[in-house]
Amino acid sequence: MSDPNRPFSDKEREGLYRAIFERRDVRSQFLPDPIPRPVLARLLNAAHHAPSVGFMQPWDFILIDSLNVRQQVLASYHEENAKAANNYSGERQETYRSLKLQGIVESPMNLCITCDRSRGGTHVLGRNSIVDMDLFSTCLAVQNLWLAARAEGIGVGWVSIVDQGTLANILNLPDNVYPLAYLCLGYVSEFLDQPELQAKGWRSRLPLGELVHRNGWGTAVDNEWELP
Repeated sequence: MSDPNRPFSDKEREGLYRAIFERRDVRSQFLPDPIPRPVLARLLNAAHHAPSVGFMQPWDFILIDSLNVRQQVLASYHEENAKAANNYSGERQETYRSLKLQGIVESPMNLCITCDRSRGGTHVLGRNSIVDMDLFSTCLAVQNLWLAARAEGIGVGWVSIVDQGTLANILNLPDNVYPLAYLCLGYVSEFLDQPELQAKGWRSRLPLGELVHRNGWGTAVDNEWELP
């Protein structure tokens, strides 16, 4: 085991930041090549080493390579996506309908990361005041997996346009287990230079300088911070 007090080298630090800045939500660039089991095991192990409140580790990982299961999830996506399109009108709706927002069947592997809301018992250290800390902890597992996947050259896409109740039924989840993240995984033909929604004009990245406050809301930091 490596020494946790050993400083990161310049290359190690650069690699971490590269994974952060080049991570993408992949929908359209999946290749059919299977993910080797050792690589997939590394990704799951990275996710499993996420921090969690009270060390409750509320996550489970459901690997989904069954075409039948994925087609059921895809049917839920189509139903929910039709509803979502009605939130917009005119040109904005046309743009929305033109976006590809999932790669459920195209990707060689789907993964559902769940949150067991009963794990750790009735009283979990650190969860007394904010009961949703189990959900937040599971999100950290998703991020760990996503960054590790980018370092492995594997794309990840989060499919959020699904009905969670329907998804739970498809995957036979117990009542206390919530399907937090439905992910598409696979090698890709390319990683885009910028997020796809930004490239297609849906939204742009907000300037960091407008989002940082000092000692309370609405007080900006001074220019010495040199925020990008």
